[in-house]
Amino acid sequence: MSFTRREILTTSGALAVGEMMLADAIAADQNPGAQGVDRSSTIRIKSLTATPAGTKAFVKIETNHGITGWGEIDQLEPQVGAALARSMFELLDGENPTRVEYLWQKLYRAHRDMRGGPFMVHTIAAIDMALWDITGKLWGVPVYRILGGPTRDKIRIYPSAKAAKPGANPAEFCGTAAEIQRYVDYIAGERKRVGPDGIVMFDAHCALPPPFLLQLASALNAADIAFIEEPAVPGNIEVFKRLKQSIKIPLATGERDRTIWEFLPYLTERCIDVLQPDCAHCGGISQMKKIATLAEAFHVPIAPHSVTTDLGVSASLHVSASVPFFLIHEYYPQLTPAGLIKKNWNVDKDGYASLPQGPGLGVEIDEAKLEELAKKTTQGGLAHPGSIERWIDIGLLILKTNC
Repeated sequence: MSFTRREILTTSGALAVGEMMLADAIAADQNPGAQGVDRSSTIRIKSLTATPAGTKAFVKIETNHGITGWGEIDQLEPQVGAALARSMFELLDGENPTRVEYLWQKLYRAHRDMRGGPFMVHTIAAIDMALWDITGKLWGVPVYRILGGPTRDKIRIYPSAKAAKPGANPAEFCGTAAEIQRYVDYIAGERKRVGPDGIVMFDAHCALPPPFLLQLASALNAADIAFIEEPAVPGNIEVFKRLKQSIKIPLATGERDRTIWEFLPYLTERCIDVLQPDCAHCGGISQMKKIATLAEAFHVPIAPHSVTTDLGVSASLHVSASVPFFLIHEYYPQLTPAGLIKKNWNVDKDGYASLPQGPGLGVEIDEAKLEELAKKTTQGGLAHPGSIERWIDIGLLILKTNC
């Protein structure tokens, strides 16, 4: 059989196109991104609600399977945080909520000029909590079970009868003998109260000038203090290095740092002994777990910071339960409005929290109470304990100390 030149070219072109289509099909089938789609589950995100209430904002994510997850936005102006969460929903709509890491990265990397910072990361943290909550509920287990399981059966918290954290108040400091002695006596009083088997931590609140902190640390008995928290304002690692070289008491920081990328310099420069990630600030459960693992590699324990309601605290406790290098966890029950949150863990008389029980984060939100609080917030009925005017005054005092 003979073919004309045109027929040969036509046939060859068709074969080439067919081979290309086959190659594309094979490539798609072997594409790791395409394979990441969970074809065995039909659960999808269908809505997100963000509700400002008091000084917080609460994020609710709903799915087509009727499973709901909750998260908390902390240390942002609540209306702004809620609005940002709502705007991020377009990146979540229709997604499988159990792809938590993928969705975290999608949110964080979606806008290269907005990446990082408190507004984005605190909001992502709340969404991340809600996604883990959904995932745990879907699989019928507490979140710490899918983080590798618990490494302890209870979690030490402060403040308690056996754990205290006296702190510095922003003021003008001259480093006089009287000023130093006042802090020495203050700390000594807390040490006496908790006893020799108790733990005392001193919070410098980034409010003490480095020269004053050096004087104070030299006047303290190192065995009386577990660590000095926030010895300097984050942002200049050289200050932390200078303090670490001169102070024999362990140093701790982290509540105002976000993601693994901001925590890493403390470890590589060996200038911090204890990391204090806040689940609601550092990027949620996903980032807090990574930060703890990063710290473990440098033999640095975590002592999580937390000034959230029981919702955010519960999320943080799940991570704390799952990591090996852990000291103590911050918790203030008075920050949770009465009747808003039902949790299934408690704190005993010795200052230990039980592990959260039940699927997901192990908390229930009274949505009627949340709506009531939201109305009071809109009407100005709930005062912000850290008003803008107050923080401006504090900032000016710190400025005077050259901190």
